[in-house]
Amino acid sequence: MLRMLAAGALLMAAQLAAAADSAAPDGRLTLVFGPYVYHYHDNEGHNDQPWLTGLEWGPQGWPVDFGAVYFRNSFSQDSAYAYVGKRWFYDGRDHGVYLKLTGGPLYGYRDQYESKVPFNHNGLGWAIIPGIGYQYRAVDAQLVILGGAALMVTFGYDFRE
Repeated sequence: MLRMLAAGALLMAAQLAAAADSAAPDGRLTLVFGPYVYHYHDNEGHNDQPWLTGLEWGPQGWPVDFGAVYFRNSFSQDSAYAYVGKRWFYDGRDHGVYLKLTGGPLYGYRDQYESKVPFNHNGLGWAIIPGIGYQYRAVDAQLVILGGAALMVTFGYDFRE
């Protein structure tokens, strides 16, 4: 069921981006990939390779981005995060060092791991996730802060600049 929800969210993001293509040709569509998580507390059971994959859409003229990602959480459970986010660039240009903040529903931390995410009920919780990144042309790299639990490395590729 989660895979269907994640696939549906990604398809919806792709459809929104395709619809926006004619209305906002200078919008930003980014493929996001997160191959690694560093956990602050070593636990042999932690999954350090979440294989996070998703899309982020930044419509032209809008102050926020929209995104949806699928990943395997720290406890190897299928998970999804849909979010609204904003990037603030250090020098005001759309490249270089930036801070990022995203927030939205997070699904996937279930059963005995439900307490690992605040405001979580039956696997559905809410997340606010900060990060710091660097944008160079169509490519970016980001260090995402996952609360008091971990740091994740992500990469992005913009299909339209």
